[in-house]
Parts: sequence; C-alpha cells; structure tokens
Amino acid sequence: MSATTSATSIMQTQLPAQSALWQHHKAGDFMDCYSCPSDMTPQDAAKQALSLPSWAQSLLKLRNILVKPLGLKTDSESAGDALFPVTHESGDEVVLGTDDKHLDFRITILRDQGRLYLSTWVHPHNLLGQAYLHLVMPFHVLIVRNSMRRLAGQSA
Repeated sequence: MSATTSATSIMQTQLPAQSALWQHHKAGDFMDCYSCPSDMTPQDAAKQALSLPSWAQSLLKLRNILVKPLGLKTDSESAGDALFPVTHESGDEVVLGTDDKHLDFRITILRDQGRLYLSTWVHPHNLLGQAYLHLVMPFHVLIVRNSMRRLAGQSA
C-alpha cells in the first residue's frame, strides 16, 4: 500500500457502539475517532500508534515539566515504563489512560470489520481541565493524525 493510498484511507468517524470507551462518555465530554483499514491486532496497533516520533516525545517531556508544579500526573507517575496504563483489554480492543485531578482520559484502539479505530475520550473536571484540553488540542490532532498515518501504512 502506498503512502498516498494509506493517507486517503484514514477517516474521521464515530467510534463503534461496542467499544468499552462508551461506558465513560457523558454529555459534554470530548471524544474524537479516526479509522483506517487494517488487519493488525489492537495490541500491535497500540504499540505502533504510541511509539511516538521524537518531536512528539519532546512535546510530552515539555508537558511534564510544565504541569508538574501544578500537581498533575506526569508519564512516570501514571504508567511507569508505559506511556499510558492499560485499563481494559479484550481480543478486539485495548483501552489506555488515566484519571487525574483536572481531567480523565482514555485512548482506545478497536478492531472492527477490517478497520482499526483510534479514539480519544476526555472528561474535564474543572476549569483547569477545560483550559488544558483547549491548550493541548492542536498537539493532540498532530499526534493522532501522525499515529493514524503510521497505522494505515502498516495495513495489509
């Protein structure tokens, strides 16, 4: 599959109803979802999608430096060696994420009918959570789109 074909096979869509992520969702929460054709397992796709390029790793390091004085979790406090802890796993889905005092978030990778779905859910708890979500949104979009391009490039 060529890079052009892979990129055009990525769709912004709604997360299928069977996802475990829906149990967290409430009105007013943020949720996005992208999908691409793939025969990868959700576990392999999670490893691929969360193997961030150096520019994204640098952004996360900067984020950790900036939020530590605010008492927010950093990657080393929330997941140990993993980027995000696994909160749910089945044959067709992996959900990762954590709860913090400003917001709760989860990322799911679901395999359904020959497609991989990558979705992020965020529930802000307060004004800090809402401000944080607004501030990181442009970076979130860049990272998710980059991850989806890499997943689409791994498709059969």
